[in-house]
Amino acid sequence: MDEEKVVVALGALAHPMRLRVFRALVVAGQTGLTPGAMCESLGTPNATLSFHLKELSRAGLVTQERASRNLVYRAAYESINGLIAFLTENCCEGMECDVDAAPCIC
Repeated sequence: MDEEKVVVALGALAHPMRLRVFRALVVAGQTGLTPGAMCESLGTPNATLSFHLKELSRAGLVTQERASRNLVYRAAYESINGLIAFLTENCCEGMECDVDAAPCIC
């Protein structure tokens, strides 16, 4: 993941509602969630949720799929793993990470 994409992704997550939406999608896993289910569980109006989903989608953090009459959103795990890899690629002073060694964050 390049630096520009990382900045866009972090910017998208830097809003409380978008962070809650993204975390809810991570918890849902590959099953994903419909906008209606997210509105209900997060207590947010549909128009507000739609705006935030658009920003998360633009940042590549969520995917959208039509399933019959519904849209299903899922966390884009490949993108978030790329973001995490970018943020931690120089941990352990650039050496291969030894997860047993402190204070490695990996």
